[in-house]
This record gives sequence, structure tokens and C-alpha cells, in this order.
Amino acid sequence: MRSRFSAFAVGDADYLLATWHPSTRPDSLELDDGLRWYRLDIHRTEAGGLGDDAGIVEFTAYFKPRPGADVAAGSQHEVSRFARVDGRWRYLDAVG
Repeated sequence: MRSRFSAFAVGDADYLLATWHPSTRPDSLELDDGLRWYRLDIHRTEAGGLGDDAGIVEFTAYFKPRPGADVAAGSQHEVSRFARVDGRWRYLDAVG
């Protein structure tokens, strides 16, 4: 989860696609250049340990507008599902 947040923060769409579950991964991803992601709060996790094949992460990610962007500061709250594929965690989708 933290590595995906970091990818959003630096605008690395290729990494985000590479860590997306094959069953839900879009063909492409366009990130909003007007946002600067600066903080991630993890509220809870369920499963996702060494012996698990699935896990859940509830988080809030915070963003600010980049200079000249026509967007207000805000946050995104999400409960994300992850699944292990070939030994690596992949983002599956958001729930609820």
C-alpha cells in the first residue's frame, strides 16, 4: 500500500499498473498532474500477513493542489483489497 501511495506521489503510473491485479487492471492510467499527494494514514489492516493470500487496507491519502492547478486540497478515504499473485501483492479493488 505504501509503495503504491509513493507511486501516486511521484506520478509513476507504470508502477501502479504493474502492482494492479490482472483481473481488474485497466489498460492505461492517467494521473492528475494538478495534485500533490503528501500524506498517507493507514487506519487498519486485515490479514495480508506472510501466510495470507488476501488482505485489506483502510487508509486516507491527502493531496494539495500543485501551483496553478484548479483544484482544492482534499483527501481520499478508501478500503482497498489486495491479493497475492505469484508471491507479490497486487491491488484488487476498493470496497464499500
